[in-house]
Amino acid sequence: MKALRKSVIAGSWYPGEPSILKRDIEKYFAAVPDLDLTGEITGLVAPHAGYLYSGQVAAYAYKLIRGKKYDAVIVVGPSHRVAFHGVSIYRRGGYETPLGIVPIAEDLADDLKNNSGIIKDMPAAHSQEHSLEIQLPFLQVALGDFSFVPLVMGDQNAETCYDLAEAIYKAASKKKILIVGSSDLSHFHNYKAAQQLDAVVLKHLQHADAAGLQESMEKGLGEACGGGPMLVVMLAAKRMGAAQARLLKYANSGDVTGDKSSVVGYASAVYYT
Repeated sequence: MKALRKSVIAGSWYPGEPSILKRDIEKYFAAVPDLDLTGEITGLVAPHAGYLYSGQVAAYAYKLIRGKKYDAVIVVGPSHRVAFHGVSIYRRGGYETPLGIVPIAEDLADDLKNNSGIIKDMPAAHSQEHSLEIQLPFLQVALGDFSFVPLVMGDQNAETCYDLAEAIYKAASKKKILIVGSSDLSHFHNYKAAQQLDAVVLKHLQHADAAGLQESMEKGLGEACGGGPMLVVMLAAKRMGAAQARLLKYANSGDVTGDKSSVVGYASAVYYT
């Protein structure tokens, strides 16, 4: 396959052996209680740390879509390694994980790029970025075969978020699309301080309050490295008819490691009709 983006975090951020990777994800799913949620799921928010730290939190989101079918999935993540303006799209080929190749939904990718002047082709933004790849094995186990469009946000300002959400809505208006926003929460505060900062973001996620999240992030009242992707999911899902929201799970790295002196926060949420 041309333009195949090879895994850069298999064997470190998550297991590189397919059988172990699938087994671990199944164990995460098994530990999630059954949730009484009816309606069509349009948007998810999930963390992007190593599975040891945030895999169980992510499982709360991905278990909800197990066995469902979508025309395509759009995964939006922040850029951690490359600085640029706008949004980078990967329009051809596929992403590879130990569980196989996830092909790009090329027609949808072209529609997205045509719908927005801020979306550009910049493969370098994808080559080392973990925030998108980390979501794929969960999607592969939950959905089986699917195609997707990866989007990396260089800018997370309000203008970029609203522009991207509108482009997604226009491109997805006649399709059944799942949008995933990839984000962790506060970074490297002590346990109590992290919980206080994260509570602000969690409130906005729970109420699908995009404007409130934007304002809180701008004022430094809450932290999220993927605040832009979260905002895009809430905005686009609402435009696509998702009037309901639910915060699914919150934890931080201190809950896993026991070291509460410097932690990273994680949350999962769902947006549905």
